[in-house]
Amino acid sequence: MLNIHQVKEEICDIGRRIYNRGFAAANDGNISYRIDENRVVCTPTGISKGFMKPEDLCIVDMEGNQISGTKKRTSEILLHLTIMKSRPEVKSVVHCHPPHATAFGIAREAIPQCLMPEVDINMGDVPIAKYALPGGQGFADVVMPYIMKSDIIVQANHGTVSVGPTIERAYWLAEMLDAYCRICLIARDLGKVEYFTRDEAEDLLQLKQKWGFKDPRAELENCELCANDIFRESWKETGVGHRAFQPPAFKRKDDILDQKSTNPNCKCGGSRCKMNSQNSQNSQGSQGSQNPANITDSNVPASDECELIIKTITDRVIKALAG
Repeated sequence: MLNIHQVKEEICDIGRRIYNRGFAAANDGNISYRIDENRVVCTPTGISKGFMKPEDLCIVDMEGNQISGTKKRTSEILLHLTIMKSRPEVKSVVHCHPPHATAFGIAREAIPQCLMPEVDINMGDVPIAKYALPGGQGFADVVMPYIMKSDIIVQANHGTVSVGPTIERAYWLAEMLDAYCRICLIARDLGKVEYFTRDEAEDLLQLKQKWGFKDPRAELENCELCANDIFRESWKETGVGHRAFQPPAFKRKDDILDQKSTNPNCKCGGSRCKMNSQNSQNSQGSQGSQNPANITDSNVPASDECELIIKTITDRVIKALAG
């Protein structure tokens, strides 16, 4: 038999962890756990998650009506209940504001894939939902296009919502995502981000399936492994894109449309590879023209190569005008 007091103590414990990690300032965030078919324990409104006691928590029904508790239930309970109704296996929902993950939502920057195995296995492609005014049904509805394919969602200009069979599992996802986003930002500040190779991404996807983790990339045709293809259709509405992080463009090996890159220095091998397209353009124009920068170093990255060509052309034009 489920011990409700024990559930409340666990919610208070997770609340302290959220607060201590800086995921919920002041009275930010909310936590819930479904104790039976029609009852959910949740945090109250207007309370710091770092200082809650079991007697502070509330119980509501699946429509959001408060059944017990001396304090008023969280105003964002509809978010939790809407998710639980759509996914009956979900027992717990955690909503908080992890700073690094939230920053990606504010910048509308797609969460990079193919950088760390633990993240790819446990989370996969993390979507960013559009902004909605907190508290109402509309706030809950914006996550619905994503919740069937992801256990954690970044809410634009707000925070994250994560789900799981236990309170701790739902919290872990928020902690893991924020740590990952922080690592990504630090790595980018160092100058260069190295993604998995195509073979490494394929091996990790196969391992994920072997361990019983579902990944929509395994079912999506013509899918690019590391370019956030799963939720790409939503970007027009949400404004999400690749600005700070440019992923490699390669598809799954069993994709009929995929073509192997002809550039020996290209690590991706996909038909949309920038090096591949540049090789094609160079070969088509080789009969009547030469590389204006006379570049022979094959180790120069494609983006640097373009900049070098532009600089060389500009220098020659300036020199000609001066003469």
